[in-house]
Amino acid sequence: MDIRQLRYFVQIVESGSLLKASRQIFIAQPALSQQLAKLEAEVGVSLLTRSARGVVPTENGHALYHHAKFLIRQVDQSVLIARQGPSAIAGMVSIGLAPTTVAAIGLELVRHLRTKYPSVVLNVVESLSGHLEQMLELGRLDMAILFKQLELPRHAAERLVDETLVVVLAADSTLVPTRRRSLSLAEACRLPLILPTGSHGLRRRIDIETERQNLRLNLVAEVDSLSLLMASVREGFGATIQPMSATLVGARSPRDWRVLEISNANLTRRNYLYTLGTDRLSPAAVVVRDELLQLVRTLVTSGRWPGARADPALLAVRPPAT
Repeated sequence: MDIRQLRYFVQIVESGSLLKASRQIFIAQPALSQQLAKLEAEVGVSLLTRSARGVVPTENGHALYHHAKFLIRQVDQSVLIARQGPSAIAGMVSIGLAPTTVAAIGLELVRHLRTKYPSVVLNVVESLSGHLEQMLELGRLDMAILFKQLELPRHAAERLVDETLVVVLAADSTLVPTRRRSLSLAEACRLPLILPTGSHGLRRRIDIETERQNLRLNLVAEVDSLSLLMASVREGFGATIQPMSATLVGARSPRDWRVLEISNANLTRRNYLYTLGTDRLSPAAVVVRDELLQLVRTLVTSGRWPGARADPALLAVRPPAT
């Protein structure tokens, strides 16, 4: 399968017949039919239903059509960006990131874009995911990393990473014996806990699992400011349950923290990148999205995003050449 075959297929679907498509793209109909046959043979399923009135996509063909449109736009924009060169890409791009995500990738993203695309002005909005979701829906952000699947018809979504939630204590905390490397969820719940408020997505994830196991949290404070929450943990006021990226907030060294796995609960948080539809992204937003995806790949595979596991699809797709 190549991009030419996908272009032909998209034109056939949009034209409604091979004859009309052949006229639009200036290729003989037998040659176009041959390319379509090769595509169907490679995919292994029928993509079009043929009749005397023309052709319509099958269910599989309909799915391929929409994905092919997306890929073609990406390729076309990548070629345009490559022709322009980094110095010609300019404009402001707004991206929404939760505090833990800022801790994991924020500085690296700013540094990378300042070096490679100095004329792109990056507007980073740090907020809770619920607020970022609202801003995205209102069109105030070009893109955002959020933690749940949303029905946003005007936006594209890509799975990025899964983060494991862990118990975090100050390195010198006496709340848990030093020999322990993990805790059950029941043991974690008995610790004096400092967590976000109940409206926070991460807190809801924790609440769901504790309710499933019929456990109660021993809350000593609810704090939505991640920097204050982690400072309170570092001062020894309690423990918290967070992704490991939270240990990058306000710490002078990784040795400030002690991290314990939760042995009997699959507590993870999935990260999704939401962007405006590709046809609505500016060239500057396209390069920010592509550079962000490549940065996430690099940080995860190098171990610099602690506790994160990249989605296989993210690792499989290579970034477009620019």
